[in-house]
Amino acid sequence: MSEAADRSQWAPPAPLARCHGEAVLAARFRVEPADFRVEELPAFAPSGEGEHLLLEIEKTGMNTAFVAGLLARWAGVAPMAVSYAGMKDRHAITRQRFSVHLPKRQAPALDTLPSEGLCVLASDWHARKLQRGALAGNRFALVLREISGDRIAIEERLRQIQCSGVANYFGEQRFGHDGGNLDAARAMFAGRRAGREQRSILLSAARSALFNAVLHVRVQAGTWNTGVDGDVWMLDGSRSVFGPEPFSAQLRERVHNHDIHPAGPLWGRGGLRQGEPAAAQLLAALAGSEAIRDGLERAGLTMESRALRLLPAAMDWQWLDASTLRLGFELPPGAYATAVLFALGICR
Repeated sequence: MSEAADRSQWAPPAPLARCHGEAVLAARFRVEPADFRVEELPAFAPSGEGEHLLLEIEKTGMNTAFVAGLLARWAGVAPMAVSYAGMKDRHAITRQRFSVHLPKRQAPALDTLPSEGLCVLASDWHARKLQRGALAGNRFALVLREISGDRIAIEERLRQIQCSGVANYFGEQRFGHDGGNLDAARAMFAGRRAGREQRSILLSAARSALFNAVLHVRVQAGTWNTGVDGDVWMLDGSRSVFGPEPFSAQLRERVHNHDIHPAGPLWGRGGLRQGEPAAAQLLAALAGSEAIRDGLERAGLTMESRALRLLPAAMDWQWLDASTLRLGFELPPGAYATAVLFALGICR
């Protein structure tokens, strides 16, 4: 199938279906960097020895890749010697860890790092480099301004999200400006060359678009937070999966208790794990996307799973005034704060 044919036959659904119904508010978001604060929750304590300098950095107005490059130049090392657990937004105030591989344990003085928009909060030595995904999650503190909407309805939606979670959509930032990363991925699958970092971004965008399409159909059907026969299940707080198996009363109770979540595919080699009718519904949502799926398989990715439901933890909110709301919650690695905001009515 040609790239042009694939584009004409399949595109991500727009708009995506909201899991708790129509938007209950409109608001201004990210008016200033302090309106979006993110703090990585560490997965381990530094060992205190080793060849990797572990830095906890607070940054404003900088994306993660920019800071990684800055650290490489500061330490006089190759870019590959700098690692981080997760990508963080530019238009925000964020705290995250970086590691710098320094075999001779020699680093320039920390006060020689550029200080505008960047602050080193802690530093220590560690035995291993920081791996992608090596965090317990992220804590978000968001401010929504100039809110319009019925306050009673907004409060009810917040309680719904707190108790029942939200659809675990990939955030719009995964797809680039105007969703251009997906078209760039199609072009790459059709033969256009891409650098290593760009290739990784485009593969993730293609995978994420397919997942969102599957989740969209499940939200429309009202089964994103329950289950159907043939589902694969993911244990809460884990990447462990089991199934497929019939949707029994026992599974229904475990879903209700937030012990497990139905899971959708992150496309790659190996074939679908879902049984019927879950597999048929899933493939119907992806009809016409054969070139994208084939491109992901040829790129060597293997089939993985992602929970359809996302449960924010430690969720709280406070009205700062009649039209300004401060919202806080914690999410596991790989989850997007925009999924929570989308359930309210913001984004997309």
